[in-house]
Parts: sequence; structure tokens; C-alpha cells
Amino acid sequence: MKGKESRRKNRLARWLCVSLLLHSPFFLSAPVHAQIAGMNTLTFLDLGSGARAAGLGFDYLVLPEGDITEAMDNPSLLCLWDSDAEKYFHGGRRASLTYTSLFDGGAMGALAYSTDFSGRLSPMLFAFRFNNYGSFAGYDEEEVSTGTFHAADYALSVGYSIPIGRGLGTGRHLNFGAMMTPVLSQYEHYKAFALSFDLMLSYMDLPKGFAATLAARNIGAQISTFDGTGETLPFELSAEASYKLSKAPFRLFFGLNELQRWDLRYEDPRYPATTTDPFTGEVSKESWFEGTLDNLMRHTQIGLELNIGKALFARVGYNHRRSREMRGVDAFNLSGFSFGIGIHTRRFDFAYARRNYHLSQAPNFFTLSFKL
Repeated sequence: MKGKESRRKNRLARWLCVSLLLHSPFFLSAPVHAQIAGMNTLTFLDLGSGARAAGLGFDYLVLPEGDITEAMDNPSLLCLWDSDAEKYFHGGRRASLTYTSLFDGGAMGALAYSTDFSGRLSPMLFAFRFNNYGSFAGYDEEEVSTGTFHAADYALSVGYSIPIGRGLGTGRHLNFGAMMTPVLSQYEHYKAFALSFDLMLSYMDLPKGFAATLAARNIGAQISTFDGTGETLPFELSAEASYKLSKAPFRLFFGLNELQRWDLRYEDPRYPATTTDPFTGEVSKESWFEGTLDNLMRHTQIGLELNIGKALFARVGYNHRRSREMRGVDAFNLSGFSFGIGIHTRRFDFAYARRNYHLSQAPNFFTLSFKL
């Protein structure tokens, strides 16, 4: 009877996660303040913290591995619950360091540390992130040079995770995770302070190789502003799933982003939806189906991680929205595609990724994580 009850709860949990994942675009399309370019502040909060996620084209991942770097962006991955031993398992103390070269001398970095308090408590994560935009030339209203100034964002994060599905059976977990992030922005002599929260719910079925996450990210507000004008944080609702066949050497990733807003398109003057032939006067208009399909695809992300041998991984990802918004006028380019490699050992993990934002710009991500 106990086994049947565990299987029933497991099926129910899987059905709930998959159902929410598939139906999220419909019931979350109600009017909500959405992230759109130029309408939010502190958009660096949307950027992922690790090279593994960057190589797959995602801002966060769902993986049943207790990876500290991924837990920086998805705190529900911090701990798993061993229902047979009735205890948490996490892997002890871990640390990770990430560095990313950005455009024109800018850089982004992250440092994280997690501990499980010797197995007595659910593990916690402490992280520091920065985004340095480089140096700028300053001028006053009379165009007289005032020297150079710097602009940067800084964030401190504290993450926590608890299991809420202890009766699902061996290897099956339902975890809730939360992250609190105070943020300081300093651009020249202007300063702003904000407080942000991430809430994550993840289901993991280790025997089936399946994992899924529902996420509400960047919930919060500015506490102090640059010039007295309040701006919204880049709030986002999203969902993600990953799946690995038991004998397959690869894991697939699928994500749905910006679920709080259906329409992610805008009128691009380079590619207008309606065109008129200057010689014949014939009008060509994009069909409803083409527009709807393109808008739907802008909500999706896909990635693949290939295991080459026991310790080497190759990663590739595709983001349709980034590809459409950053495409060139006449030439094909790799905007929207991401690539990466990873090395896994008992003591440490190393990952490198290159994420193509634009034809001329592709940041490089480096992450090193290790056991202490």
C-alpha cells in the first residue's frame, strides 16, 4: 500500500509540473507589468551567473545534481531529500567563481559559497555578483570634460531551499527555493538601491532523468532611486524542463520565458510586417499564423548537453527571440546561438561558454566550481 501511495503521489506531482509548464503561456497572459527593453531597471538581474547555463542559452537551469553555480540562479536546486535515510544530501561545502568579459571593457563576475551545516540543516547559499560597465568620458552641460567615471551594479544574495514532497518515493523530489538579493547601482555620482526576490519550485525524478522548474524572478522594488523617479525591476515568470534518457549520452533542455506577457514583438523598421512594392504597388502583409508562430517561438529556448566520455561535455543552445532581435540586415549570423564545453571531476568542475548576442559581440563565460 505504501508503494502504491508513493507512486500515486509521484504521478500527481509530475502531472502538476508538466501541466503548469504546458499551460503557463495561457493563464499567465493576463495584464502584468512585463519586462521589455527600456522599461525596467537593473536588467543585469536577468543574466545567468554560470558558464554552463550560458552555453545552453539559458539564464538558469534545472538539474538534479546539486550544482552550486546553477543554484545561484535556481535556489530550489540547493538540496535534495533522501526519503529512505530521512535526511538531506547536498555534498558538503562548495564554492564557485565566474568571470565574463562583456562589451568594450566591461566585465561581470560572481562568487558563491554554499554549506549544508554538516548535514544538520537544509543548505544555504551566499553569493556576490557584480556587473562593471567600464569607464566613460564625462562632460558638463557646456561640453567641458569632467574626466572619466565608472558605472556598475553590485548584488549580494542569500538562498535557501526546503523539500516539500518527502513522500514522493526514492529519487523523487519536490523542492521550494527562495533567494533574497539586495542590489546597489552606482553610475557616476548617482546611486540606487533595490531589493529583489526569486521564488522557485522544482520537481525532480532521478530514476526517469526528468526535472522541471516554475520560477518567479526579480520580485521586488527600488528602495532608493537615481533621481527620484521609480522604475520597475525586470520581473519574469518562466518555466523550464530537462530530460535525459537512461542510456543516452545527452540531456535536453526546454524553456518558456516571459510568460507574464504574450506579445514580445515590435515593429522593426528593417523588417516591416507590411511592405509595398515600389514598382507594382502590390502590398505584402505578414499572415496571422506567421506572426503568432514567431511570437510563440520568442518565448522558447532549447539546449542540448552532450556527454563525451566520462568527464567532458559539449553544449549548444538556441534563443529565438535573441536571434530575431539581433539578426543582421542582409547576412546570416549566429545571434541567438550559444556554445560551451565543460570538464567534470570529483573535486572540481570547469565550464566555458560563448553566447552570441550580436554579429560583432559574443561574451565569453568562465566558471570554476569545487568542493571545499
